[in-house]
Amino acid sequence: DPYATVSLVGPSRNDQKKTKVKKKTSNPQFNETFYFEVTRSSSYTKKSQFQVEEEDIEKLEVRVDLWNNGNLVQDVFLGEIKVPVKVLRNDSFQAWYLLQPRENGNKSSKTDDLGSLRLNICYTEDCVLPSEYYASLRNLLLKSSDVQPISASAAYILSEVCRDKYDAVLPLVRLLLHHHKLVPFVAAVAELDLKDTQEANTVFRGNSLATRCVDEMMKIVGKHYLKVTLKPVIDEVGDPTETFFRILRPLGYPVSLIGILLTAPCENLRYYVDKVFREIVRSSISCPTLMCDVFYSLRHLAAKRFPNDPHVQYSAVSSFVFLRFFAVAVVSPHTFHLRPHHPDAQTSRTLTLISKAIQTLGSWGSLTKSKLSSFKETFMCEFFKAFQEEKFTESVKKFLDDVSSTESKEPSGLSEPVHLKEGEMYKRAQGRTRIGKKNFKKRWFCLTSREFTYHKQQEPIFTIPIKNILAVEKLDESSFNKKNMFQILHGEKPLYIQANNCVEASEWIEALCRVTRCNQKRLSFYHPSAFLNGNWLCCKATLENTVGCARCTADVPADTQIEIDGDRETERIYSLFTINMSKLQKLEEACGSIAVYQGPRKEPDDYSNFTIEDSVATFHTLKQIIDIVEKLNESHEKYRKKRSSSAKYGSE
Repeated sequence: DPYATVSLVGPSRNDQKKTKVKKKTSNPQFNETFYFEVTRSSSYTKKSQFQVEEEDIEKLEVRVDLWNNGNLVQDVFLGEIKVPVKVLRNDSFQAWYLLQPRENGNKSSKTDDLGSLRLNICYTEDCVLPSEYYASLRNLLLKSSDVQPISASAAYILSEVCRDKYDAVLPLVRLLLHHHKLVPFVAAVAELDLKDTQEANTVFRGNSLATRCVDEMMKIVGKHYLKVTLKPVIDEVGDPTETFFRILRPLGYPVSLIGILLTAPCENLRYYVDKVFREIVRSSISCPTLMCDVFYSLRHLAAKRFPNDPHVQYSAVSSFVFLRFFAVAVVSPHTFHLRPHHPDAQTSRTLTLISKAIQTLGSWGSLTKSKLSSFKETFMCEFFKAFQEEKFTESVKKFLDDVSSTESKEPSGLSEPVHLKEGEMYKRAQGRTRIGKKNFKKRWFCLTSREFTYHKQQEPIFTIPIKNILAVEKLDESSFNKKNMFQILHGEKPLYIQANNCVEASEWIEALCRVTRCNQKRLSFYHPSAFLNGNWLCCKATLENTVGCARCTADVPADTQIEIDGDRETERIYSLFTINMSKLQKLEEACGSIAVYQGPRKEPDDYSNFTIEDSVATFHTLKQIIDIVEKLNESHEKYRKKRSSSAKYGSE
């Protein structure tokens, strides 16, 4: 019963897709096509707050793993094939490849005759035109969250006409991230998703556009969050020596084979589950701001949809953060770059059990009526009795409150103020208009989870409650002719501070951003320079309370920064619309017949699966999409003619 997993693997990615299982054959014919997107470093022209990591095409490879489906037992690995992308160029390769044994990070085992697999691999380059060509399509997509109903928007229609929603979601999420439009769009499609949800315990459990957008967002934005939260524990799980000595020494078990076999597995699993669980519920302060904003929207939408269920606000968040984020990362750490390669069979089984336990504990945190009798394996019933204490439920509940609240919280598990950062820096005197060295005084600063204070000797001079901080940003050097400066905006006069060096400045900004990431009235815009002599030095505005002229950037820790080329993502979306032009036209005809004639629908099979809530609004959007795509087709054709006429024979 073979099936294949097809992956595009590189230093910073591991995208995997799976074929269907072919029953009872050792000569399967899959005949399935998978598309993978490759980003070339030369395609990046602009930086943004959210940036997709650049990829070196020289280091990418296509990998096909062949497996035998084990049904109730573990799947058996049959062999793998690796093809470097760099050998493909712009050609199509069709050939038989000999299956190889898995390296698994060690030296290859003896090569047996594992059979062979025939692949057809094609690499195609997209042609990204200058930015002005994409203005119409980009604006149409960015307005999607404002369209009523959302099913009539360009972004939603894109997901409807693509055969695989993932192909549409990937560029769409990146584009909306780049232009700070993702949160309202996710909220709009999630609300549509909830309309079709009849029971509170099935909230956000399907593979809808909303859940896929959130999944992709968490992969992009939450990479560093996973690394700091889970990687140390995952590394420990993969070290058999560490496991052996950790179990036997502290617990005093006999160092014998029988003792290891009888006592190690259960104690081992309990130790790891407890450790992973504790790391997760204490990690809320590291959760990126964007994830918190999305979770906040989902939580309130679910509570609005099911007002009589007090627990749905928690299950709406836990279905993502536990089931679709942490649990998935634990069971497939190589996919999230928490391990360099696929774990071995024993480690994989341990990780799978930990993942299942985390899912269960996460759903218990939503206070649903989980019962031990629902477990298929009797040993799991006994295992979870150790986690039935109220403190586990309360820990998860507090964690879900922290990552989906709009008010600043203390770090999970801390009841007293904690000294997050202390140090000596220079503070500029408030309200002074002159520029001079005398305006800057050396002060001792202290940041806790509740307040930011500065002192003169031992006496505290001024305190800013964490909940009052609206933004923390760097300050242009030109403001006071001083380096390593940053500003804290808190409703009164901005507080200008000079750190001793650039590293210290970055550390303070990151620490302040972490504890203020959930503040309710965070600013979206700020002034990168100071207000001196009656005007802002950056934009020359004369009113001191004028809205900022630059978009805030420091609400995302530096480690979550990723690079996105908006034009490139729009080109990919244009390509998807082009491929599915016939579906767009049939959908347009369907909307026209409903809106104009109110007559019988023609060819129901072609559009019966589409969501048409408002045929007039959908028709209007479709017409705009088709017109824009046709204009872009002309632009691409002109470029191709120009390129072919100017190319010299023998040149690259």
